[in-house]
Amino acid sequence: MTKVVNYITDAFEELKSNVTWLPWSEVQRLTIIVAIFTVVFALATWGVDEVFRKAISGFFNLIKG
Repeated sequence: MTKVVNYITDAFEELKSNVTWLPWSEVQRLTIIVAIFTVVFALATWGVDEVFRKAISGFFNLIKG
């Protein structure tokens, strides 16, 4: 158990002393950019899914006669 506690303590010390953190304003700006691209890619995926759904449905309706 001592090894686990030492590992966690060392990890937090590493985060405090050796990691370069971005300024808060930069973090907010990048978070907004990621959120926008996530929505755009989700809508693009939905659009492609709808096109394939309609194409496959049309294909099977054509086969069914």
